[in-house]
Amino acid sequence: MLRRGITVSGLFVAFSTYIIYKGTLGMYCLNGTSGYDNPNTNDAIQPLYRMTKDDWWFHHSNKCDRFPPEEGDFLDLPVNGTFTVEHALNRAFTTLSYNGEDIGDFGDGEDHPGMGEDGDCITAINIHTQNESMAAGTAFAVSYQSNMSLVTFENLVVFTVLYHTPWKRIATYSVPNLPACPPEGCICAWGWIPNGCGTANMYHLGYRCKVVGQTGDAAVAPGQAPVWCEDDPDRCVNGAKQMLYWHQLDGNNIEAEGLDLAGDHKSPAYNAKCGFRNGAQTDIFLEPGTATPTDVPPSTIRHKLPSLVRTSPRPRRITPVTVLLEHAHRYIMMVYSFPLFVYYYARS
Repeated sequence: MLRRGITVSGLFVAFSTYIIYKGTLGMYCLNGTSGYDNPNTNDAIQPLYRMTKDDWWFHHSNKCDRFPPEEGDFLDLPVNGTFTVEHALNRAFTTLSYNGEDIGDFGDGEDHPGMGEDGDCITAINIHTQNESMAAGTAFAVSYQSNMSLVTFENLVVFTVLYHTPWKRIATYSVPNLPACPPEGCICAWGWIPNGCGTANMYHLGYRCKVVGQTGDAAVAPGQAPVWCEDDPDRCVNGAKQMLYWHQLDGNNIEAEGLDLAGDHKSPAYNAKCGFRNGAQTDIFLEPGTATPTDVPPSTIRHKLPSLVRTSPRPRRITPVTVLLEHAHRYIMMVYSFPLFVYYYARS
């Protein structure tokens, strides 16, 4: 079957996060950066490498930050709960395009049984790892600002980490006891620095988000820059931490030179090597009473989306190309069958 998704050549990774939680959406440049709804877009997943901060910050390099979510679309963050996302190479391979017809276990629309068992860098899908256990980890951060221009390193604080991702398409993150956002919502970001198997780039994507449920009574503390601490856990930064910014022309907030304990080149990541625990980050808060608790209802469901999991075989898609191939197949079968047909009747 011919596939619609676009892949990125020359890179070992082209992953992004397309958000789904109770049918609400909150991703910047979800529809691409062309000005129309492009179901095949991969504009948000271009890797960031050796760029100025003005360009890599919230993916300004291709103006992704200039295409906010639709009015009323948020990534809901349920207090002390979870939210589920889709990691994919292209929006075509998520439930946000083509009614979910092209989804698979992995982010390229395929299932890849047994992938990663040989221990080599995976090339069947641009995923920057040898197997699931070596996937570097990803994170979401939140800023209690509604205007992206007011977001800073210090007020964009990591609140959840998911070890061994990105791997499969579906990923679920945990949320700590976050306080409520301003009425217009918060600004969130997803981040990932791959661990080898390709260029040492990074990803930094923006969302409009909202904390929902019975919110917490403690404000999020300003984030400190993480440090590499694999070889000395006492050096790890405790409490609220900034996202990781690395291998850019300016704006980097972490240095990691030399080899790690496994003998590979050091690569900062959202895992224990830089002091991040798996799951909800519960140590990021100021004293109780620094925020006002309230009860925030979930966002209104504005988009009807298919199931996150394919429940039936992928439908056969009829296109001019498939029609042409079908006719060619029939012609070839007819040509090859004709001698047998003549021989059979010659003997009758």
